[in-house]
Amino acid sequence: MTPELERALDACASEPIHLPGAIQPHGYLISCQLPDWSIHHVSANIEALTSAPPEDMLRRSLREFITDDVIQTIAETIGFAEPGAQAQRAAVANIGPMAALCEVSVHVAQGLVHIEIEPHVRGAGERSPTVVAQAMITRVAQGGDDEGFHQRVAEQVRLLTGYDRVMVYRFRHDDSGDVVAESRDSAMPAYLGLRYPASDIPPQARRLYLHNRIRVIPDANYTPVPVLPDRSARGEPLDLGQLSLRSVSPVHLEYLANMGVGASMSISIIAGGRLWGLVACHHRGVRHLSPGVRAAADLFGLFVSMRVAAREQQEAAAMEDGARAVRDTLALRLAHASDPRLAIAAELDLLRRAVACDGVALLQSGRWYGAGRTPPAERIPDLLAWLAREAHPAAPAMTDRAEDWSPGPEAADGIAGVFALPLDPGSDEWLLFFRCEQIEDVRWAGRPDEPFVVAGDGSRIGPRASFAAWRETVRGSSAPWSDADARIARRLWLVLREHYRRPGPHAEVGDLRGHRSRLDVRDHGKRLLQLSELLDGLVHVSPVETARLSARIAKLEEELQGLVSSANLAGSSSR
Repeated sequence: MTPELERALDACASEPIHLPGAIQPHGYLISCQLPDWSIHHVSANIEALTSAPPEDMLRRSLREFITDDVIQTIAETIGFAEPGAQAQRAAVANIGPMAALCEVSVHVAQGLVHIEIEPHVRGAGERSPTVVAQAMITRVAQGGDDEGFHQRVAEQVRLLTGYDRVMVYRFRHDDSGDVVAESRDSAMPAYLGLRYPASDIPPQARRLYLHNRIRVIPDANYTPVPVLPDRSARGEPLDLGQLSLRSVSPVHLEYLANMGVGASMSISIIAGGRLWGLVACHHRGVRHLSPGVRAAADLFGLFVSMRVAAREQQEAAAMEDGARAVRDTLALRLAHASDPRLAIAAELDLLRRAVACDGVALLQSGRWYGAGRTPPAERIPDLLAWLAREAHPAAPAMTDRAEDWSPGPEAADGIAGVFALPLDPGSDEWLLFFRCEQIEDVRWAGRPDEPFVVAGDGSRIGPRASFAAWRETVRGSSAPWSDADARIARRLWLVLREHYRRPGPHAEVGDLRGHRSRLDVRDHGKRLLQLSELLDGLVHVSPVETARLSARIAKLEEELQGLVSSANLAGSSSR
């Protein structure tokens, strides 16, 4: 990577796209403060709607420009909305001295009520968004295969919106993305099966997609409309991240122009509190969508998100059921072993069934035990060197790249992924799961090593101009270790560590307090299992609630691992 390209990537990733100081010109913005509805910000084009210059509206009450019934509806809408929620449709109302029929949306941020107003498109959105979305859901819900489902999603969104091309775009573990389904006009180039580099959608843009489920650019050649003033009363830049009308990055507009796109829309697909993917829509010319159509697309997107999340939960539950059976069997066998620590080497075939892998190995007392596909023994020093750099006594280490722990793919003998569980912090004793490399023939949408066009002096950057398919053969990487893989491995690790420090079933027979402690721990384990069964009914929770629940579970797991690590450190020091 050249210094110029590195600077370009850093600049793109740090661009404050939520602070553009402007909106798109197809609507108007009025930002007020309660309880007096005093106007603090307006868009520079507001005079076209209210016949009042922007400077004459500032610091005056909204009631001077909008009727009380509309304000009451706005107040009721924000009263029902959750803090931090995206903009909600509030009303279709006549606004201004010319009584222009407008769609009104509202949300609260930075202590301000942000009111977005768009001219109503006559004859559009006559059907209820809920009815439209229900009809779309009925059509896509037929069939259970993922590929067919995604294709039906693309077709239904294109039928609703009329865009020239609609794609279902799925993010990968490295934040690059694949086009997994596509519906398009025959004159549009096909992008199905292409992969886009992570730099095409930088981190701050992915974060905003979590908050703005629908993003529309009716005319990619628009001139931004400034927000006046562009800073808050405290002198801070005005955060427009939740606005539907928010002006987008000039680099993104140039990116669309290079693709031949005149208008676009995206629908976020959110699963487990993370951005799973997007339904990305492109049109060759200008295309305006009514708020009613966008509301139907939003409802449909929520269904798609729930369907994707439910499928992932089903797959994770099936994996966990198998892993739980392995843990129970392993715990029973180790509990009855004369020396549980030495008995682990005989259970490697069983351990292979707990985590999706191609092989498993145990490094214990300088000896190497393996089952399935494992690296040759001469790679042990390389593995230990990698573990010394990356691992922590109280936490597993993982990678999906052979170059991280071996001199290269050839030296790794076809193995790439490693998931290492430390068994004894005081010595190099590890349980390691391995995955074979996956040789991929990747079709990129343009060269991934040329994501930007950089001026020779580095003074200007722009997005790449070519999206022609570029092939690359990728070696030395395995399927990545998923969050579900990590959870299963960590729970298995807790079982192994608990038995690893216990010499045998009779060592604590006389220790009544220890016996009672073990009974208490078993009771706690039963309670956790009962709680896990309750989670099966939580398929339809919101992304925010899912993320909050995930954070609490992660905190509990961290505390349990800390307890086990402390106990093992104490047990190790006493031996």
